[in-house]
Parts: sequence; C-alpha cells; structure tokens
Amino acid sequence: MIFFESILAIMLGAVMLSAGARRIGVPYPVVLAVAGTALALVPNAPEFALDPELVLALFVAPILLDAAFDTSPRDLRRNWLSVGSLVVVAVGVTTVAVAAVARWLVPDLPWAAAVALGAIVAPPDAVAATAVLRRLRPPHRLLVILEGESLLNDATALLIYRVAVGAVVAGGFSPASALPTFGLVVIGSIGLGAILGWTLVRFLSVFKDPSSSIILQFITTFGVWILAERLHLSGIITIVVYAMVIARTAPARTSARLRIPSYAVWETTVFVLQTLAFVLIGLQLRPILANLSSHEIGAFPVIALAILATVIIVRLSWVMTYQAIAKVTRWATAGAKTESAKTQGAKTQGAKTQSVKTDGAKDGTRPASTAGSDGLIIAWCGMRGIVTLAAAYALPAGFPHRDLILLCAFTVVVGTLLIQGLTLPLLLRRLSPRDDRPVEREFRMARKLALKAAIATIGDAPSEAALAVRREYDDMLAQTRDSDEFDTTQNQLRRDALAAARDKALALRRDGTIGDDAFHRLEEELDWLELGAAARTVE
Repeated sequence: MIFFESILAIMLGAVMLSAGARRIGVPYPVVLAVAGTALALVPNAPEFALDPELVLALFVAPILLDAAFDTSPRDLRRNWLSVGSLVVVAVGVTTVAVAAVARWLVPDLPWAAAVALGAIVAPPDAVAATAVLRRLRPPHRLLVILEGESLLNDATALLIYRVAVGAVVAGGFSPASALPTFGLVVIGSIGLGAILGWTLVRFLSVFKDPSSSIILQFITTFGVWILAERLHLSGIITIVVYAMVIARTAPARTSARLRIPSYAVWETTVFVLQTLAFVLIGLQLRPILANLSSHEIGAFPVIALAILATVIIVRLSWVMTYQAIAKVTRWATAGAKTESAKTQGAKTQGAKTQSVKTDGAKDGTRPASTAGSDGLIIAWCGMRGIVTLAAAYALPAGFPHRDLILLCAFTVVVGTLLIQGLTLPLLLRRLSPRDDRPVEREFRMARKLALKAAIATIGDAPSEAALAVRREYDDMLAQTRDSDEFDTTQNQLRRDALAAARDKALALRRDGTIGDDAFHRLEEELDWLELGAAARTVE
C-alpha cells in the first residue's frame, strides 16, 4: 500500500509541477529534473528497485515510438546533412571526449566503461528543447533538425553503449569482429522494423474498439522491442523504423473514433513515463550519495561537473565548426557559380543568379547570417533527458564505477536542463531567427484542396441534404484565409447551438427526465459534434 500511495503522491506532484511550470513559462522537464534532485536529498524518501534490463524497454520504447511517429521523413531528407552531422559526428566526438576526460580524472576506470559513460551522456533529448521552442514559435527548420537529431542520435549512442557494455562484460573488445556485427545489426534492425510495421498495422486495423486497439498498440510496441532484443538487434532502430512505417500506413486504416482517444492516451502515457523516469532515477541517487566515502564526496561532484562542462563545450565547438565549414563551402559554391555566369553575358548572368537563389531555397541553404544564428540555437539545444537517465540506470549491477556513472548522467541531465533550458528563450529572443512558416503555408494549401475534393464529391446532387453539405463546405472554403486561425460563421453558430443543447441535456438529467445512460450517450454525440465545430489553429 505504501508503494501505491507513493506513486499517487509522485504523480500528483508531477501534475502540479507541470501546471506551475507552464504557468510561469518554464519547460516542465526542467522542473521535473529539479524535483528528482530534491527527492535524492530527502532522508526518508521511499526506495524503489527497478530491474536494469526493464528500464530501457519500459521508458525508451514507447517514448521513442511516439517521437518517431510524428517525424517527417520528407523534412529529414531535406535537412539530412545537418541532422547527419549531429547524429553521427557530434555523438561520436562527444563520446570520445567524455571518455578521455573520465579516464583522465579516474585513471582506474576501464576504457570500455569510459566509452559507455560517453555514449550515455552523448544524445540530447528534444523534449525539453521543443517544450521551449514550440511556445516561442521558432523557424520550422530548427524543430525539424532538433527532433530528427533526438530521434536518430539515440540509436547511434545506444549502439555504442551496447558495444561498450558488452566489452566490459566480455572483458575485451575487438574492432575487427565488432564492426561487421555492427553493420549487420543496423541492416537487420531496419528490415525487422519495416516488416513488423507493414504486418502489424494490418493486424491492428482489425480491432475497431478503442480500448482493445489502444492496449494492443502498447503490447505491440513492447513486443517489437523485446523481439529485436531477443534477436540481438537494436531495439532503438527497430522501433524507429517500425513507428515511421506505422505513421505512413495507419492513418488510412484508422477511424477518427479510434484516433482521437489513441492520441490522447499516448500523450498521457509519455508524460507519465517522463515523470517516473526523473523521479525514480532521482530516488536511486539517494543511497548512492549516502554511501559515498569522505574522499568520494569531494571527488565525485567535481568529476560530474567536469563531464557536464565537456558535454556542453564539445557540442558548441562541433556545431560552430560545422557552420564555419558550411559557410566556406557556400562562399566557394556561390563564387564558382558567379564566375560561370559572368562568362555568358549579363542576361544569362541574371537568369543564373535567379536559378542559384531558387536552388538554394529548394535545398535548404540559407543566408550566412541566418545559418549562423540557427547554428548557435542548435548548439545550445543540447539538453539531455530520459534516454540518458534510462541508459545509465540500465547498466548491470557490478559494472565498474556504476554509481559514479549514474551520478554523472544525472548531473548532466539536470545541469543541461537548468543552464541551457532556462536560457534558451533569452537566446531565441536575442537572435530572432527568421522563418517563412512552411507548415502554415502547406496547411492552408492542403485545407483548400481537401475541401474542394469534398465539394467535388457531392457534385450537383439536387437533394436538400446535398445542398446543405455543399453550402457548409463552400462557407469553410471561402473563409480559409491567410492567417493562423481557421474558423467559419457556421462553426460559430454550431458552437452556440451545441452549448444550448448541452445545457438542455444537463437539465433533463438533473430533473430526472432521463437517466445517466441516456445522458452519456447523448453527451458522446455532442462531443463529436463539438470537435467538428472547433476553430482550427496552426501551431
């Protein structure tokens, strides 16, 4: 009963903290990190023991699937160079730098364990960054790069992590045998994820009941992860590919009645898992801090802060180096094109200059000043989160310096959230990056085309019902303006009418004319009508 009461208290506190964070404009992961740190210092806080092998599956699998489901492959392709540099090079450089610093500060730390620490703290988490950025409406390209990085760098870092942990357990590491295995794991994971996504979306579409379908969504998510692990593949890569395949195929097979509650349940579940991760890892630190020797009490915090500084400095250095290289490349390319244009006359020069501008807009290149501000923002969005916490706790018992690694991981998460998370809004306001709002443009275009398709389907049917529906869609099409909010006069009248209908239904139940069963059935119907009449806002 104490365990159950503790979970209730934790969730109540998390909800209150989250509401308070949104009210004061602070990203809620920052508040959760501070709360987890505070719990680690509470003398009589409850103790929870989690199986390390369970942690990654429990916390990472559903959160990663939720992030991958919302990722746009098209946008990733358009920003593949920026995302790739962060996913591969930044993670690799950070891992090596952290391992070197850790070995310098702790000479008896095995290299494999040092690399495992580097892989644990290498991948940034976009949850905190986007929690800040979405509220400030930054350029869409920044969100695409950060979310793509967060999604894919988890796979890179955790593959390195698994190799390093395996080397510690096996007592050695052979690059000659590990690299082919690494390649097979990547290829096998991609294939398995695609096959499972294509197969399971058809299996899930058979179930029309929301409760059964949502439960099966979670079962298949954990099942995909477990199957990948049983086959000695990467659960991370398999889940990412599986989610992307599901996202491309499920919408055509899912009804609105199922999709609406499904999205709501997944959003709630992700919030719960994030909360439990910060709190439970914080609680694991309390016995670690209590058992430190006098020497370790003075040394461990210094080591953890050094790792934190290394993580921040390496990301800043790499991103700004990449921006400088890209800037020089753009200058060289522009100079070559300008010289080529000069040899063909003024008219040809003008045409080619325009072509260069068009090509630049199409492939994602930007003016140097804009690219520089983008780079600084991306460099400062290096907050670590749940993957770092889960990977640290998933280290097997008896792992060399496990307590120190766990303390370093928690320090990096809390430190980056506090230092970068709280100052990121100020940086955005200072730099004021430009945005051409591509999502809003695409939404307006798609809405108009979809409404025209709906009107064309009705055709010239002479019935009163067809005329009423056509008038409704014509009104919606006429009021699709170039603004963020899309509403119609009919929808405003609908909302007023539905409010009156809901008041009447409440009065009928209140005076005993109808019972609760009839009331809830009517309430559900009014809810669906209200969703259809709601004003749409582009976020």
